[in-house]
Amino acid sequence: MRKVIVSINVTLDGFMAGPDCGLDWHFKSWNEEMARATAEQLSKADTILLGGITYRGMAQYWNSNPVNLIRPREDLDFASMLNSYPKVVFSKSMTTVSWNNARLAKREIEEEVMELKRRDGKDMIVYGSGKIVTTLTKLGLVDEFRMWVHPVVIGCGKPVFKELADMLDLHLIKTEIFSSGVVILSYTIK
Repeated sequence: MRKVIVSINVTLDGFMAGPDCGLDWHFKSWNEEMARATAEQLSKADTILLGGITYRGMAQYWNSNPVNLIRPREDLDFASMLNSYPKVVFSKSMTTVSWNNARLAKREIEEEVMELKRRDGKDMIVYGSGKIVTTLTKLGLVDEFRMWVHPVVIGCGKPVFKELADMLDLHLIKTEIFSSGVVILSYTIK
């Protein structure tokens, strides 16, 4: 069965975005080494799951012709994969999507993700999408969390697990440290 992997950038104090949904803290520590790791991570998946807010932000940035943009080589690889992979968007407010190979989920999230997990293929990856992450976690559908912890404290913002009422007991399976000070902590649920 395919796995659902959550890959999310987070501040040291547990926020996935600033109070205005800003990600400026994220880009300060971004480097080619991290771009390579991101492309490698995505290469092991073949489907991207997104909430509406994350979809709109990513589509706006990545849905242009990557050849015309000035980016490191690794970002071009990542952009190529992003633009070619199937993307399933979970949103109650959106009625259309325009990013290449994107579609709105037709069923409730549990039914949609369970059906996707049963299909043949590589893993599925969730980027950002705090509400989707919380819902999938509550439903027991997340197989692995990859927390990209940035060496910054912002004091307030959008917490990763805002609506998770129960304790989540995790098992550390891997760490990866970058020269920028960012650390990927990979966990499975015990």
